[in-house]
Amino acid sequence: MLQQKTGNKMKKDIILSGVGGQGILSIATVIGWAALKEDLHLKQAEVHGMSQRGGDVQSNLRISSEPIFSDLIPKGECDIILSLEPMEAMRYLPWLSKRGWIVTNTTPFVNIPNYPPMEELMSRMDALPNVITLDCDSIARETGSPRSSNMVLLGASAAVMDIIDPDRLREGIKAVFARKGDAIVESNIAAFNAGLEMSKSIKK
Repeated sequence: MLQQKTGNKMKKDIILSGVGGQGILSIATVIGWAALKEDLHLKQAEVHGMSQRGGDVQSNLRISSEPIFSDLIPKGECDIILSLEPMEAMRYLPWLSKRGWIVTNTTPFVNIPNYPPMEELMSRMDALPNVITLDCDSIARETGSPRSSNMVLLGASAAVMDIIDPDRLREGIKAVFARKGDAIVESNIAAFNAGLEMSKSIKK
């Protein structure tokens, strides 16, 4: 299990990454809602880059059954890098623990002139022991909700985020998106479910 335990203690450190406009904040909000409903402690570092659409976005999300004293994840101790963009996933590799997972969208967001070749990025990821890669954009389109690639990614992460049950994350989606109406809620849950099922089939 990925869960770090000492007795009944549980902890999960997650780095969320991507670029502005991809929906990183929505993922953080759903996970945070679900964690609090599970009576877990939660700390989130300030999200960076939101002032610039298309700019780098990163957030530290720390979840534990015990009080948390810092909102920043030390290098080498991150349990999951959850990224909506493949290059951004690799940017935070120094923070990943030896047993940690990368769960990333494979669709690139080319916002810099020297963006590395996808073959190079995927080769580096394939060399890592714990990686789930999936085309969240295509999966979202297949579910009929092309703007829900972030919920596809959240679903994929549920396969390794064993501190929070997938059903609780679904409840979080309902709570966060309720004001947008039932159709949006259901489309986001469909995207979440598709990501979860896909990740089970490709999980290393």
